[in-house]
Order: sequence, then C-alpha cells, then structure tokens
Amino acid sequence: MFEIGSSLREARTRQGFDFTEMEFRTKVRAKYLRALEAEQFDQLPGHTYIKGFLRTYAESLGMDGQLYVDEYNSRYVAGEEERPLRARRVPTHSRKQRQHRESRLVVIAVSAMILLTALVIAAWKFGDTAEPKVQGVNVTAGPTAATVAEGVSVTAVRGASFMEVRAASVGGEPLYRGTLERGQVKRFAPQKLTITLSSPKHVVIRVAGVRVRVPKSGQLTITRGL
Repeated sequence: MFEIGSSLREARTRQGFDFTEMEFRTKVRAKYLRALEAEQFDQLPGHTYIKGFLRTYAESLGMDGQLYVDEYNSRYVAGEEERPLRARRVPTHSRKQRQHRESRLVVIAVSAMILLTALVIAAWKFGDTAEPKVQGVNVTAGPTAATVAEGVSVTAVRGASFMEVRAASVGGEPLYRGTLERGQVKRFAPQKLTITLSSPKHVVIRVAGVRVRVPKSGQLTITRGL
C-alpha cells in the first residue's frame, strides 16, 4: 500500500511541472488533478472517472497507471457496485452541463490512452518475430543492450530496488546510486548506460517510451543509436 496523492505530487514537483502544464499534458482539468493529489475523491464524479484520471495522470508522469488504479480499487472500490461518491441534489440544468463537460474530458483521456496503446502494439507487431524490436530500440541477450534515440526511464512499480547507473560500462562514471522506492521514477539522457538492479522484477525500464526486458541478472546495457 502507498499514498496515491503524495506519490503523484512528489513525481510532479520532482519533474518541475505545475498544474497548468499537467492540465495541458493530460487534458484533465487542474481542479481534478489537485483533488487527486489531495485524495479528495469525493470532489470527483465517480469511480470510473477517478480511475481514468488516475491512470492518465500517473502515465503522463512516467509511472505505471495501472498500479495507481489497482491501489485505488483496493482501498475505495473493493468490489462494490459503481456509484457516484456524492448524493447531494444538483439542479438538473447544472448537472447536465457538468456531466457533458466531464464526459468530454473522459473521452479525450480514453482516446489518448487508446492511441498510445495502438502505437505500442504496432511497434511490437511489425518488429522482428524472433525478438520484439522497434525502430531505434534493439534489445539483445544479457547483459541486454538497447539502441535508443531518446531518453531512458526507470520506474519501481512492484517494490523498492537498489539501483546503480554508470556511464558506458560497469566501470564507468557513476550517474546514480541509491534505492528506487515503489512508484518512483528516474530519467537519464540518451547515452551508453549500464544499469545494475538488486530486484529487477520490481522495476520497469523504458527506452524512448518503449518498455524493454530486464534480464534476471539485473544488469542492462544501453547504447546510443548511430
């Protein structure tokens, strides 16, 4: 179990984003993003909206959106039927306007998620059949190597993991050394990196936005594309 709101707030502030920037990135109104960070879920219209906003917000910060949805389900839904969190009377005209605006926001958020999923599936589908490949990313047997045109992100999704990142080889200049807590993400510029993990099963690594396989040894080598 982890704190949903504080984890989102920490990730946003660590990356230097304000609510105006996040509203533009997620297409979710800033007042709803504030409510998510404060865990004031009664300020949002219902479970379906909350889970959609949580997934979109977390993934826009480079974290696993499903992790936040699962945590919300375990704490607030727990198998109960879908129903609004507030039951106070609202004038019919105002309620219809609000529902119309919120429905548009949800459609935009869902459409963005569907587009992202379709791009990832297409990249895997048209890659080499022996080993999934995407243009600019090539993963081979361990220590695994990947060719990238953009940055590298490392996210602890299932638990904490000690991580050491060095430039080039295992004997290269140290870039990071410490424990990556659950829900925390670290990003690195596109360059040759060697990443060593104590608990590789707890971590998801993405290169240019595409998830790559982390070997059981916990050591991954990434090289810049030509």
